[in-house]
Amino acid sequence: MIINILAAGGTAAAENQFGLQQALKEGGIISQSVFTILVIMSVVSFYILFSKLFEQQKIINQAKRVRSQFWNSTSLREGSAKLEKNSAYKQLVDDGLAAQEQHSKLTDPVEAHDWLHGSLARSEAAINSKLGGGLAFLATVGATSPFIGLFGTVVGIYRALIKIGASGDPSIDKVAGPVGEALIMTALGLVVAVPAVLAYNWLQRRNKSIAEDLSAFSNDVLGFLASNGAVRPTIGTATTTTAKAPAKPVGATTTAGQTGGVQTRP
Repeated sequence: MIINILAAGGTAAAENQFGLQQALKEGGIISQSVFTILVIMSVVSFYILFSKLFEQQKIINQAKRVRSQFWNSTSLREGSAKLEKNSAYKQLVDDGLAAQEQHSKLTDPVEAHDWLHGSLARSEAAINSKLGGGLAFLATVGATSPFIGLFGTVVGIYRALIKIGASGDPSIDKVAGPVGEALIMTALGLVVAVPAVLAYNWLQRRNKSIAEDLSAFSNDVLGFLASNGAVRPTIGTATTTTAKAPAKPVGATTTAGQTGGVQTRP
């Protein structure tokens, strides 16, 4: 009985001649090259996705520490010392301090505000450019991989039709298999393209949010430098004094010579 089961399994495996391996074999070097390119595109796309997510999350965590610790410092240098060595926010602060020192060495008169603003904007642009690295590849994969798969499909169908015509047997069982194998390449192209497009849009949205936080922090640093420390954000320092204010008793004096409440005639 076991011999019969193994024999039946071997027969079924022999009859299943249609699949990815058969498609690559029938398609020849072109189909194999298309498959290899799509696999490489997919692997690199997922690598970019996870590496960028890690990089973005690192900056988001840095922003939380800046809001909770940085502006409690008495000076920018003290606050910069509290940040991580490779922090994007530390880079902005250090570039702002360097620009302030460089302004005193300029021989051509330039407004301090314009010089500081330009230096901080340049530093901010460098950080955003680094965050956007690799996203162009995701966009390219999302736009081109369906057509690469379609190219493999066209070549596979062409070869299949040539083979069917040479055999002289145009029956459906002879046509469906090779054509279906060729269509696998189109499916692979879509499988590669869809995650790349989704990853690109998601990473772009997160980059936009990070850029907004960096721009707000850069503006706060500019205000601090331009005012010699007199202007600083009040994040986390505001107190709710309204709830603590004692309630005024009825009839208490509100202005000079006037009393609240209902007055009665003597």
